[in-house]
Amino acid sequence: MTTTSPAAQRGGARVAVQRFGTFLSGMIMPNIPALIAWGIITAFFIPVGWTPNADLSTMVGPIIHYLLPILIAYTAGYMVYKIRGGVVASIAVMGAIAGSDLLIANFNATLPEGEAPLGQIHMFIGAMIMGPLAAYTMRWLDSLWDGKIKAGFEMLVNMFSAGIWGFVMAIVGFFPVAWLVNGIMNVLSTAVNWLVETNLLPLTSIIIEPAKVFFLNNAINHGVLTPLGISQAAEDGKSILFLLEANPGPGVGLLLAFTIFGIGAARASAPGAAVIQFFGGIHEVYFPFALMKPVLIVALIAGGMTGVTTNMIFDAGLRAPAAPGSIFAVIAQTASDSYVGVILSVILSAAVSFVIASVILRATRKRDLLAEGDEFAAAVSQTAANKGKSSAALDALRASDGRDREAVREAGEAVDRLESEADTGGRLDGGAVTTRQVRTIVFACDAGMGSSAMGASVLRNKIKKAGIEDVTVTNKAIANLDASADLVITQNQLTDRARHQTPDAIHVSVDNFMNSPKYDEVVDLVRDQHQDGA
Repeated sequence: MTTTSPAAQRGGARVAVQRFGTFLSGMIMPNIPALIAWGIITAFFIPVGWTPNADLSTMVGPIIHYLLPILIAYTAGYMVYKIRGGVVASIAVMGAIAGSDLLIANFNATLPEGEAPLGQIHMFIGAMIMGPLAAYTMRWLDSLWDGKIKAGFEMLVNMFSAGIWGFVMAIVGFFPVAWLVNGIMNVLSTAVNWLVETNLLPLTSIIIEPAKVFFLNNAINHGVLTPLGISQAAEDGKSILFLLEANPGPGVGLLLAFTIFGIGAARASAPGAAVIQFFGGIHEVYFPFALMKPVLIVALIAGGMTGVTTNMIFDAGLRAPAAPGSIFAVIAQTASDSYVGVILSVILSAAVSFVIASVILRATRKRDLLAEGDEFAAAVSQTAANKGKSSAALDALRASDGRDREAVREAGEAVDRLESEADTGGRLDGGAVTTRQVRTIVFACDAGMGSSAMGASVLRNKIKKAGIEDVTVTNKAIANLDASADLVITQNQLTDRARHQTPDAIHVSVDNFMNSPKYDEVVDLVRDQHQDGA
């Protein structure tokens, strides 16, 4: 368990990319229901849909071209400056949409007769630029005259300033931003088309799969793949790009390999994690399994490349993003001509990932068994160092030959618990004693859903069984953490960012939200505080 003692920030570039990806995710994820609704309307009513309807299909274009970018811009503005920021952001993105349409219309007017005109560019990237920009600048302008407005004129100034600045930002969106985004989309589309034409698209897994494990995938997925995929789907009715990151096959293949060939706690946790990852779509649950043996990322890359190759062979794709990345969401968004390819891509990617991970786990099994004993001995020594004293129980644990490690571990934890009850405060792993009263515990992850909700449910049940009633356990996105959190639990790759958001809270790092021994330590800490208070 980590404490709030000052520490040098680690992984500055990685944390910055994670933070950027989290902000992008915060714009996109709340609007996934709108994307799903658009996908359903498209699936049913376009000319090649399940139930073609010329009248109802007229919703498809306006939703994708206007509604979705405005929703994204409003969400981004709201994140920065609440409703006021969201309103100004919505006005601003309309300028970018109109500017882009005019640029394309003017370009098409110059084309020789018979040459295919350019289609509309949907301003998803424009919304991601204009939304935060409009809200940040509105907040800055408001700060200039904050407290300087005469009584009775506040509403007048607030309304006119937002309206005028919305007008200004719409002009900014119409000219430079629309030009910039059209250029970016053309470059990205050309790059993706080149990868497809040269059959090199599977190589993207070399970037995407490691990025997922290190929580860097949001910047790629929401910043590049989703906007391009939506544009492709609007023209072709489907896009392979939606499956580059969301395919649950590689992750479930890795977890199945741990289920059969893993050892210890990893093997015990893998079956449940596989169910949650494959059916629930919470991919974060397999990240700790890859991180404990980084060479397993090779298995994930191979599985991802297999899935992409399969989809390319069958010309398969999804109508809209599959979020969360559950097999149910994937099937629900699969285009009507792509079921065979998509299902095979999941099966084959899982099989390849499973085979390679199994070979690696089998090859390193003996070394892992020895390392488990070494780690246990080191943990006993660290426990003695943290307590600042040795004991007969710890000496006995050191003398153990390790033939029944689980029993020894449980005995050591019981002894630690009994000894900690004699202390006057909650003792954390660093040897520091926390005096902060824990009333609110927050699980935090990138989106504030999925894995953090699962972890919160697990700890909530433990606290309830311990008879503790006045402690709240919730889950949030890291970007939404505030001073109300007394104790924050994050996966270890995200702790630096959480600590930056709430430096005064107690921070706990875990490898796996599903099942961590740190949860029992948190329960003990809270129980001890309640007993002391009573």
